[in-house]
Amino acid sequence: MKYKFLWNFITALILTTSVNAQGIPDNTHDYLVTLHTRYGDVKLILYDDTPIHKMNFIDLAKAGVYDHITFHRVINQFMIQTGDPSTSNQPKDYDPSIISKTIPAEIRPHLKHVKGAVGAARRGDDVNPMKESSGTQFYIVQNEKSGNHLDGEYTVFGKVMSGLNVVDKIASVKTDKKNKPVKDIRMTVGVQKVKRSEVEKFYSFEY
Repeated sequence: MKYKFLWNFITALILTTSVNAQGIPDNTHDYLVTLHTRYGDVKLILYDDTPIHKMNFIDLAKAGVYDHITFHRVINQFMIQTGDPSTSNQPKDYDPSIISKTIPAEIRPHLKHVKGAVGAARRGDDVNPMKESSGTQFYIVQNEKSGNHLDGEYTVFGKVMSGLNVVDKIASVKTDKKNKPVKDIRMTVGVQKVKRSEVEKFYSFEY
């Protein structure tokens, strides 16, 4: 266990150094992420306080890993989950090695599971005591009253800037006994470099 902890610490340090070198993307710009669905668009900002998750997500989105995949787990009045590359219905035109099985946790006490919070899915503590995040899968909280028990247990790494109504629409679709939508809901993901001042102005977001 001690060696695993040391290895995770070293990995996190290397990844964070690499991320900071890239500027995420720099002091005056940020990435605005858009999830395009048939119900409309959901726009996200990813937190600088979780740099490993932020750049991992941006790299995957730019590579096309998230395109044409489904929201595979939907629980109304709780959250909607996506990010599983195996649910894509299109040939993969990216290098699979870009995908990490897990990434180190970046759980921050001030980042809560409020409505619209973007969190990283993960396996349970019994097989994942370090609370490492899935390398690809993430969820969006629809109801903070149902999600606040996740605080301190899962990494929150972003927030919905617009499109909460779209989240509500997806959350309300008919699902089967495994919480999978009966009719597939697919998405494509775009990443746009924007001025941080514009994010603050148009989305009332404070860095």
